[in-house]
Amino acid sequence: MLVFWLQAAGCKMMTTLLTIALLHWVVLVTPGANVLVISQLAAGGQRRSALYVGFGVTTVAVTWALLAILGVNAVFAAMPGLRFALQVAGGIYLCYVAVRLWRSGASAGGQAADMLAPYAAFRLGFLTNIMNPKSALFFGSVFATALPQHPSTSLLAWAVGLVFLNSLGWHIFLASRFRIRACKRVTRASASG
Repeated sequence: MLVFWLQAAGCKMMTTLLTIALLHWVVLVTPGANVLVISQLAAGGQRRSALYVGFGVTTVAVTWALLAILGVNAVFAAMPGLRFALQVAGGIYLCYVAVRLWRSGASAGGQAADMLAPYAAFRLGFLTNIMNPKSALFFGSVFATALPQHPSTSLLAWAVGLVFLNSLGWHIFLASRFRIRACKRVTRASASG
C-alpha cells in the first residue's frame, strides 16, 4: 500500500521519501534507549506497558520530525549551547532510565514486575525519546539533507506521516514480539547449537 502511495506521489517525491524511510529504518533498528526500554518491558511480561512506551516514543518521533521541518536545526546552529544542554540532559536522563530498568529487573526476581499505568508507560517512552540526543540530531540532519530546498507541503506531510508509520510499526513489533517465551526459545536454540 505504501508503494502505491509513493508511486502516486511522483518519482522525485518518491526518491526523497524512500531516502527518509531507509535512513529512519536504520536508526529505528539500531539498538538504543528506545529499543532497550520497549524490549525489556516486553520481555519482562509487560507487553501492554511496552506498547504504551512505544506510543510515547512514536509521539516524540513525530514531534522531532515536525520540529525539523519547522527549522529546529537552524535554532541549534544559532544556539549551540542549547543543543549541548539538551545532549547533557538527555544523557543524564538515559542513565537514570537505565538504572531504574536495571533495578526493576533485579527486584522482580524473574517474575514480571508490576505493570506500569498506561499514562506512566507513555510518559516513560515520551521522556526516553525526547531526551535522546540521537533523535533530535537524526531528524535535524536527515530532513535537512534529504528534503529539497523548497519542499512542497504535501512532501512534508508525507515525510512526517512516513516517520509516524515507521516508528509506530517498529515499536508495536518490538512490544508484541519480544516476549519471554520467544526469548527463551532463542536462548535455548543458541545454547544447543
